[in-house]
Amino acid sequence: MSDPLLSLQDVHLSLDGNAGRVDILKGISLDIKTNSTIGLVGPSGSGKSSLLMVMGGLEQATSGRVNVLGHDLTAMDEDALAKLRRDAVGVVFQSFHLIPTMTALENVAVPLELAGAKAAFDRAAAELEAVGLAHRTGHYPNQLSGGEQQGVALARAAAPRPKLLLADEPTGNLDGENGAAIMDLLFGLRDRHGSTLVMVTHAMDLAAKCDRVVRLNDGRLAQTPQMQAAQ
Repeated sequence: MSDPLLSLQDVHLSLDGNAGRVDILKGISLDIKTNSTIGLVGPSGSGKSSLLMVMGGLEQATSGRVNVLGHDLTAMDEDALAKLRRDAVGVVFQSFHLIPTMTALENVAVPLELAGAKAAFDRAAAELEAVGLAHRTGHYPNQLSGGEQQGVALARAAAPRPKLLLADEPTGNLDGENGAAIMDLLFGLRDRHGSTLVMVTHAMDLAAKCDRVVRLNDGRLAQTPQMQAAQ
């Protein structure tokens, strides 16, 4: 059996807030296989987005171990984490996070240029075409609809062909039709680039399309029928 692409062992996350220290993740242990799609579900405040950020090295676990593609994230400094994210991890946020002064094409080309990729703009154009936005390459974010902006954000995350794609409520700001289109694009990435997808969502119908559903409750993993079957 091959090693998991992502492995968490007894991961805890505590953060200091105005009301004192808050325990957000409480002993998460989870293995995720290569080329799989995971739906991460649970009530608001259960720790889903925090867990996603820990998986991508955007939040440092307080204790435990996070291993991505053979790299122990808990032992890496910020420069090493940034390089790993640049080369192997794509992140799609609910709020798009596009650079407003750059066109769609320039937004998608940015991570490729930072990675020193050849023909960065040609690859960026190909990714925009793959998400149906070839006709919007010269438009700025404020000239695009919400669905188009999320499409650009998805193309930007996919352009470096990441092994791991993390999506935090990618359809949360979209209507049903645009949300369904974005989900089709996300699942298509696994086939086009061989990416493993971990997606936070409140929509159970979307989570049900994943290979596996993982539920969080109060910072802990809750047993689901799929998890029990895998044990």
